[in-house]
Amino acid sequence: MDTTYLKQNHLLLLDSISGSKAYGLDNAQSDTDIRGVFVLPQATFYGLNYTPQINNESNDITYYELRRFIELLAKNNPNILELLYVPKESLLYEHPLFAKIKQVQVLSKLCKNTFGNYAMAQIKKARGLNKKILNPMSPDRKTILDFCYIVYQQGSIPLKKWLKLRGLVQEQCGLVNIPHMRNMYAVYYDNSNQLGYRGIIQKDHANDVVVSSIPRGERALTYLSFNKDGYSSYCKDYKEYWEWVSERNDTRYQSTLEHGKNYDAKNLMHTFRLLTMAEEIAQKGKVIVRRPDRDQLLKIKNGEFEYDDLVKQAEDRANRLDELYAKSKLPEQPDIEGLEKVLASTREAFYKEMEGEKTVLPVTKTAQDLVKEKTTTKPQVATASVKPQKAKKPAKAATQKKSPKESTSNGE
Repeated sequence: MDTTYLKQNHLLLLDSISGSKAYGLDNAQSDTDIRGVFVLPQATFYGLNYTPQINNESNDITYYELRRFIELLAKNNPNILELLYVPKESLLYEHPLFAKIKQVQVLSKLCKNTFGNYAMAQIKKARGLNKKILNPMSPDRKTILDFCYIVYQQGSIPLKKWLKLRGLVQEQCGLVNIPHMRNMYAVYYDNSNQLGYRGIIQKDHANDVVVSSIPRGERALTYLSFNKDGYSSYCKDYKEYWEWVSERNDTRYQSTLEHGKNYDAKNLMHTFRLLTMAEEIAQKGKVIVRRPDRDQLLKIKNGEFEYDDLVKQAEDRANRLDELYAKSKLPEQPDIEGLEKVLASTREAFYKEMEGEKTVLPVTKTAQDLVKEKTTTKPQVATASVKPQKAKKPAKAATQKKSPKESTSNGE
């Protein structure tokens, strides 16, 4: 089952443009994101395989199955709430049954956390990118040996330097744990390479040093400290950095470099969009998708402000959401009972409609085709149920026989 199947089989309740183009914040490089709601075929729904959502390969088209959509509405998920308030210019198709869902009280004080937390997550992303830009990582991955230090004179020196000074190799070293001292080891060396020492590491991407069995009578050359926490942190940062490099949007990254502020301005733009939408929900009781503050948001996107100033403003506004929602007339949570009822009634009505359309609608038509036909086809006047009145006849005619040609039914 894919997005084409949904359209060809008339399973959509909603089809809409979302993301930056719905917000009015797009530019020439912006992708077209599509989101919508569909209903599984009846046989599939009652079977074993439930499909909560369907995406295309690039994940810029996402359709949520009706039950999953209602579940996310009940949680006041920001991206899902927007689908109840799609601007007219972004609406591709809406089934009449979708209007029933809009009648349920969905917005609630949960939005303080869902929008606020989402906004703060965008700040975290911007901070993460800021760190990646300012601290690029070499593709040459470090090993445990780079995080080991040797006791030397009155201090310590890196293990690699010590090995070089002594003309030794790590493969002929043997380590023994020092009791009660975390990540501290006595270092032995096998000049003959006959004692079976295992070295300090056995492979470059090892997660820990190795210890060896040391024959009685051997003397330790020195002591080694392994900064295990530092190595673990480095491995995590290395993985995240190079995954980001491989997956990043190069156009977006170049834009970040061009404005010279060393942060992902798009993340911070969405931070302020989400915070403003959270404020509007508390004060006006609705989600405004098409952004009236477009100009200000685009200035943030273009990198016209300093990173630290934006983060400080965003954190202050996030903290003020508590006060706004305390004063808001919104309910504490959505009408869960109402959502459950509309979920059942919408699905039931949709299946009944599909059953009736099986002999009428060809499966090759898309939902958009049906909408066009609906707006251009004039409704036909039903006449089968209208009963024409009989003309009154003289009393004497009641005894006369009618010819077969004159005998008619009331439904003519």
